[in-house]
Order: sequence, then C-alpha cells, then structure tokens
Amino acid sequence: MSSAATADGRVGSRIQNYTKFWQKDAATDAKTDTDNRVESYTDVVNGYYDGATDLYEFGWAKSFHFCRFYKGEGFTAALARHEHYLSAQMGLKPGMRVLDVGCGVGGPAREIAQFSDVNIVGLNNNDFQIGRARRYTKKAGLEDQVSFVKGDFMKLAEQFGENSFDAVYAIEATVHAPTWEGVYNEIKKVLKPGGVFGVYEWCMTDAWDPSIPLHKEIAHGIELGNGIPEMRPLKKAREALLAVGFEIEHEEDLADRPDEVPWYYPLEGDVFKAQTAWDYLTVWRMSWSGKFVTHYGLWFIEQLGLVPKGTWEVGETLKIAADALVAGGRQKLFTPMYLVVSRKPLEN
Repeated sequence: MSSAATADGRVGSRIQNYTKFWQKDAATDAKTDTDNRVESYTDVVNGYYDGATDLYEFGWAKSFHFCRFYKGEGFTAALARHEHYLSAQMGLKPGMRVLDVGCGVGGPAREIAQFSDVNIVGLNNNDFQIGRARRYTKKAGLEDQVSFVKGDFMKLAEQFGENSFDAVYAIEATVHAPTWEGVYNEIKKVLKPGGVFGVYEWCMTDAWDPSIPLHKEIAHGIELGNGIPEMRPLKKAREALLAVGFEIEHEEDLADRPDEVPWYYPLEGDVFKAQTAWDYLTVWRMSWSGKFVTHYGLWFIEQLGLVPKGTWEVGETLKIAADALVAGGRQKLFTPMYLVVSRKPLEN
C-alpha cells in the first residue's frame, strides 16, 4: 500500500472517530461531555480539521477566520485587511521572529509575512494542514520567510525553548485549548521579555448566560460544529491573560462595531447581500439551494472515495455551526474577534 493511501486511511479513521466522539458526547450529560472534550482536545481538534480542511478551502479560501467587512469590499480583501490590522496593532517590524499558533494552512502567515516583512514559524498539530501549508508557501515563493512545524500549543516551551520569539499571534485558534491559562502561559514562556502577543479569540460575550437554554444551545452548536472542547465567556479570556502575567495594552471586540455589513453575512446564505460578484458563490453555498447541492454532492463523492470517509458528517456539523454562529452573532452572544494585544513584562 502506498504512503498516500496509508495517510488517507489515517485521516479517514480520525474523521470517523471525531463524529463518533460527538455522537457519544451527545448521549452524556453536559458536565461529562465538556470534561470528555477538554481531556481529549488533541483528538477532537485533529479529527475535526481532517474532515473540515477541504470544506473550509472550498467555501472560505485559505484563511480560516472571520473578519469585518466594508460596504462593497471583496471577501478575500476583507480577510487580508483583518490580518493586516492585527499586525499593525501588534507593531510587527521587519526582521522579527514571529510564531503563528494554530496556523491552519498558512494563509494568514503568508499574508502577514509579506505585509510586515517578518519571519514566521507556523505551528500546527495537524499533519494534513501542515502538508497543505508547505505546498502553498512553496508555490508563493515564501519558503525562506515562512516555515511550518508540527507541535502542541500546550507544550510550546518544551518545543521551542523559552524567550525564543519576538512576537506571537493566534487567530481564532486558542479557543481549541483545554484551558486559556495553559495556552497563554506557554505563549508567554516562548516570548522574549517585552515581546508582544496578539490574539483574535472566540468567546461568548458578557451578554451570554448559560442558565438560559437558548444561550446554552447556541454555545453547544458552536462547539459541535467547530470541534471546540468548550466555549467560554470573554471575561475569562481577559482574566486568563492577566493571571499568567501579561500586560494588556489594547483590547476591543471587533464584532461589536456598528458595521453595516455584519461579520457573519457570508453564513446567512442571502445571495442578495453578496458584496461583489466574485463573492456570490461564497454566499450561495450557505443558501438553501447551496446546502442542498453540497449535502448530496459531498455524500456522492465520499461514496466514490474522492474524499475520506466521515467528511460528509463533518460537513453536516458545519451547517449546525453556521446556524449557531449566525444566531450568536445576531443576538450579540458570540464574537469570533475579541482582539487583545498583550506584552510580556521586561525582566528586572
């Protein structure tokens, strides 16, 4: 059997384990299922991204994150501007050594490397995505500036050593950590004294109340559809950063801006809201007809063996996620872009 076939088999196995995990999870009580997911965060996240990566690229380009939109602004232009904004708020300068925690297939790393002229190491615990990231980076001619390594963001100091980066950023990635305190502390360790950490964090807002069944249902839909161990409130992210010793220099919830075009509009499926003709297809995929086509189309190509087994089920969970994200966004219960820029204190 070829190595490619073996790899495909491993991917398929992990995707199926992920969907079985959630099916088992749904049969347990709320406290137990959260504990199970937190304890098994590596398997949960890897199984999810094995199945979701192709689907993300199909519907969301190569930068797997949300962003703000200006009226009439193209989808990919808005994604890039969101990455540039983070870089600018962090004050990234040419020549800096920067760590991208949870880099996906490297879209933001390549964009920020070119925008700020920094050297970026992308960290990912998913072999499938690392392979894609390296291939895209080579095609872009950025191999000397952007590299990728496999690793666990809960063990950064063990892998890189302390005081090894000028800056670290994470874009919608650390929500997958079993605890924010744990991952933020590891990030602080690998930063040089005076180094900067910028994060776009996924949080439930201060308006979210888990004692309200609808609020709890929205959070669980986001967890299920995005492979997240546990959704937590925004105030906990702030508290975690301070608890591990970061000094917060800037924070804002970009999802709370009074934007005419909401951040979640591509998930609504209203093709009349597409900002450009090119973006029409992105929005259509979430319309009723788009969901119908992808529902049966994805099932069919899985039967043909063109995608790993279990991909169709992950696709179905993405639909659950989309509905939960839109509901959370409309009711201001969820934000995918709580921006915090923090600094590691200088040593005495």
